[in-house]
Amino acid sequence: QLQASGGGLVHPGVSLRLSCVVSGDFDAIIAVGWWRQAPGKERQFVAAISRSGGSTDYADSVKGRFTISRDNSKNMVYLQMNSLKPEDTAVYYCAVRKLAATTRSPGAYDYWGQGTLVTVSS
Repeated sequence: QLQASGGGLVHPGVSLRLSCVVSGDFDAIIAVGWWRQAPGKERQFVAAISRSGGSTDYADSVKGRFTISRDNSKNMVYLQMNSLKPEDTAVYYCAVRKLAATTRSPGAYDYWGQGTLVTVSS
């Protein structure tokens, strides 16, 4: 099971941290990714992190503003979002795959959680 949380309505320029708790039988080696889907648009890759946390990947649109991290002792993955822009408005999803490496291919992720809505507006 995956549960994303932390979304909300914020003004441009502020920060927000999303959390994803991974529970159930997902204790195997896994990579975790964050995706987002804006109204009327396709789901878009945002960031991913390997099992160890030693490898991360970011979409160009968020590089330098977003940071993905994980706490394996708590089965938690985070997405720190700074300098938010209106174009970051979307439903954000976390997803896991049972392999350790990161990937931008949505089909490579085995499980998807329910999303959390982030709205950036003045």
